[in-house]
Order: sequence, then C-alpha cells, then structure tokens
Amino acid sequence: MILTNNYLERLPKNQLIDLAEFVVTENFKHHSNNKLPENYKNDINSIYQEELSFYENSEIFTTKDHTGNILGAIRLLKWNYTDVLPLQKIFGINPLLALSQPNINDIYHIGRFAVKKDLQDINLFKKLLVCIAKIICNDKGNVAFAECDSKLLRILKLLGVKAMVIGESVNYLGSETIPIAMTYNGIIDFYNNNKHLLDNNFNKSPDSYVLPKNEAVMPMAYSA
Repeated sequence: MILTNNYLERLPKNQLIDLAEFVVTENFKHHSNNKLPENYKNDINSIYQEELSFYENSEIFTTKDHTGNILGAIRLLKWNYTDVLPLQKIFGINPLLALSQPNINDIYHIGRFAVKKDLQDINLFKKLLVCIAKIICNDKGNVAFAECDSKLLRILKLLGVKAMVIGESVNYLGSETIPIAMTYNGIIDFYNNNKHLLDNNFNKSPDSYVLPKNEAVMPMAYSA
C-alpha cells in the first residue's frame, strides 16, 4: 500500500526536475505500456526548462508518499501575456483568439496534471483538480487553457467539468492530446460539488496560495 502525506505542498524550485521526470514517466506508463522512448530524457529536460521559466507565476500542487516521492501533481500558471504557452507551442493556438467570451479577467494555463499509475485513488485526482478550480472560480471572468489527454478528457466530463475543445488533437508524450478551455461556468459545478474534499483534509489551504498580479496591460477586446 502506498502511504500518502495528506496535505498539499507547493513544490520548491529545486524539485522541478523531479516534477518533470514524474510527469514524463507517468505519461508513458499510462499510455505506452511502461515503455519509455530512447529520447525520453529530452522530454524531461524540455519540461524542466519550461517550468523553470514559468515558476514565478505559477503554483504547483503535489501529493507525496512518506518517502517524499511525488504521487500526484498539477500546475496552474497565471499567464503574463508574454510567455509562450504550451497551447501556442504545440497547437499554434493564440489564447486571445480562442474564445468569444467577453469580459475576460485572468487567463490561466493548467499543466503537469499526473497521478501515479498504480495509485487507485479518485479522491486524490479530484483534490488536485479542485485546488486549481478554487483559484479559477475566484472570478466569473477567469478562463483556463490546457492540453488534455483524450482519456483524461473523458474523465473530466464524468466528473462534471465542462471543457471546450478548441482545436485538433496531436500526439504528445505518448498519447492523443487535445487543446481545451475551461471557463468559470464550466468548472464551478465541479468545484461546488467537491470543495468539501479540501475541508480539514490538508494542512495547507489553497486560500494561502495567491498567484501574482499581472504586470502586463489587459487587452481590451477578444475575438474568436
């Protein structure tokens, strides 16, 4: 049995390489029958460098076992309108042109969502997701983008998360990956139905995690 530390931890900067290795290896374990490609370390380094550049504007929530190994992770990045998001790099999608929603407040990017393959705990999955849902639901004008594995997208729908597909899928880290967007209206029901999972279950509350304010000027108009 895997013993978990039942609290959320903001991953320190010096453990980003551990996050990158966890995300890459778990993706291939889930989707490629535990077979890692010869160049998988290139993927690890690429993700590490990307997360290093994002770190100051992001929150990374993790759950670990009693020895400190990561069992689950998710990262929420508050976009500063200058960093190149994976959505842009992988799909060539401009977040500012992807939605017709008026009065957008903050734009977020969800990434590095992974849970250890042999850990059968749907509540851990939901706890990680509700952490970022809490932040997104702070304002009705918030929107979040993500690159979502097709299997994960089906699970999100079953959990009540209403995600919008905004582009064609590609193969990424061993699986079919789909670009999606989530608005306040699409995630608030999931948050309200699952926010109890955070009550008295964690030593740290997501309320203590506040992403930095954007330094960039908010664009005044968006178009699809």
